[in-house]
Amino acid sequence: MTDDAVYLVRHGETALNADGRLRGLADPDLTAEGLREAESLAFVLASAGRSIIVSSPLRRAVHTASIIAERGQTEHHVDVGFNDRDYGRWTGQPKADVIAQWGTVDAAPGVEPMSAVVARAGPALDSWAEQAHADDRTLIVVTHDAVIRPLLSDIAPTLPSPDVPTGSYQLLRRHQERWDVERTDQVP
Repeated sequence: MTDDAVYLVRHGETALNADGRLRGLADPDLTAEGLREAESLAFVLASAGRSIIVSSPLRRAVHTASIIAERGQTEHHVDVGFNDRDYGRWTGQPKADVIAQWGTVDAAPGVEPMSAVVARAGPALDSWAEQAHADDRTLIVVTHDAVIRPLLSDIAPTLPSPDVPTGSYQLLRRHQERWDVERTDQVP
């Protein structure tokens, strides 16, 4: 059995990203820079060959994924398991202000725990990877930094924390049920 390539892609930039605000379940669309990032991702990921593209249901991920899917002439699916982390009442607030008040975003009351993010995104990733393998396709998942980081940490606990900039991808390899992180923070 060969190793299956899986790309974890962070959506393009939004105005909230540019302002350093927590996005969470807020639903801004891409900025002009975010559209450029999505186009660049589409160009690079077209070399992945036949693929299945899955995204979070939030507009910034859907828009990025649809640009990649159009370039690759493939279907695009949406899975709520890849939704952004819920920041509760802190959504839209400057991240620096939340950290100044609580020490970390994780300590702020009402923020979805990282373990809950992994509990929903991990099984979604496994399920879509199985489907991609069965269809002999490459899996491309367009999601959020607050999903990508905990997934990578769960897969490779000793991996230094990646930056996961907007418009970047992380390359994973899956062999049977074992995951390996091959590359992080790849910006086209």
